Amino acid sequence: MGKATREAMQIAEILYELLQAQKRVFHATAKEHGLSPQQAATVLNLEPGAGMPMSALAELLMCDASNVTGIVDKLEARGFAKRGQAEDRRVKVLTLTEAGVALRNVIRERMHTPPEWLLALAREDQRQLHEILKRGLESVRAAGAR
Repeated sequence: MGKATREAMQIAEILYELLQAQKRVFHATAKEHGLSPQQAATVLNLEPGAGMPMSALAELLMCDASNVTGIVDKLEARGFAKRGQAEDRRVKVLTLTEAGVALRNVIRERMHTPPEWLLALAREDQRQLHEILKRGLESVRAAGAR
């Protein structure tokens, strides 16, 4: 790992501020739908038609498995998700209902809407930024796979 340059540190600071702005959009979106951020993150991260083990959900949300139970209880009560069993009957999985899939689509659309600062960039700047961020993401994914 190389030494952090001044520019790299400034980029990290800018990315943090941009991520905080996007986080505020996410929290507002969750609130509009009467969800906690954790409930919205659960809905957003479940793939339609695929169950996710509760333990994997706890890891994804970076919380204790005991906290996932309350999140899931509230989503089930509102009809957005349902618990089931995996092939290994000891494992509980969570899947989205039709209402959950519809909600997921609404949240995804909102979160994937480009912010004004990005739309204000020239097309070439957007293209270059896309390529740079894509390479960064590929590096993060490759490191996670190790």
